[in-house]
Amino acid sequence: MVIRTDQAPDARQLAIITEQLGRAPRGIEAVAATDSQGTPLVLRMAPIIDDKPFPTLYWLCSERLKVEISHIEAAGVIKQLEQRLQEDSDFLAAYHASHQDYVAARWAFMSEAQQVQVRQLGYDEVLTQRGIGGISNWDQVRCLHTQYAHHLCGDNVIGQWLDASYPVADCLP
Repeated sequence: MVIRTDQAPDARQLAIITEQLGRAPRGIEAVAATDSQGTPLVLRMAPIIDDKPFPTLYWLCSERLKVEISHIEAAGVIKQLEQRLQEDSDFLAAYHASHQDYVAARWAFMSEAQQVQVRQLGYDEVLTQRGIGGISNWDQVRCLHTQYAHHLCGDNVIGQWLDASYPVADCLP
């Protein structure tokens, strides 16, 4: 079961995130989704980390989900999805809408101070035009992990397709 939270991580969650990442976390603004036991699945990240743009708004941190999705990627699903995007104009339009949802959410989560910083550093174009996971070509699928993280927190047609085609979320408690 996935629970959308969008809350600052507590001490227990920070320890889990540190273990998941294998290092101390940086740039986390919130735990965007957890499983039924409160274990972080998706992190919502800051738009700027160490004065550099970080266009990945939603970061999939769950080891279970990462392993499941890695198996799907290894089976060549990204090429299949890109082929479908070329052949199915409705699917492509829904995918573009997913990118637009991501970009809008990224900007909406920024504080006014962050928006000013983004503009001052010259990263407003990167953070308003790059889509899911920072991808510039919205007709391609770069990473299923970022797609699925967005799906758990927003409107993502690739994540919806993954749930319909594979038992991705079945690995969660």
